Amino acid sequence: MTATLRNLEGQDDATILREIQSALNGLKFGSVEITVHNGQVVQIERKEKFRLQQPGSKNA
Repeated sequence: MTATLRNLEGQDDATILREIQSALNGLKFGSVEITVHNGQVVQIERKEKFRLQQPGSKNA
């Protein structure tokens, strides 16, 4: 897992929405958590799950 520090201070809503969209891009299983402090987005966290199946197993 990696963390990237980005300066969102003074950025407009469109930039923050692009960051959220980027976190959602390609996500099949998982979640995106948006942390807000004093009315400003301060953190966007992406959690992704990978589900592994044995060859020949049936989907439940």
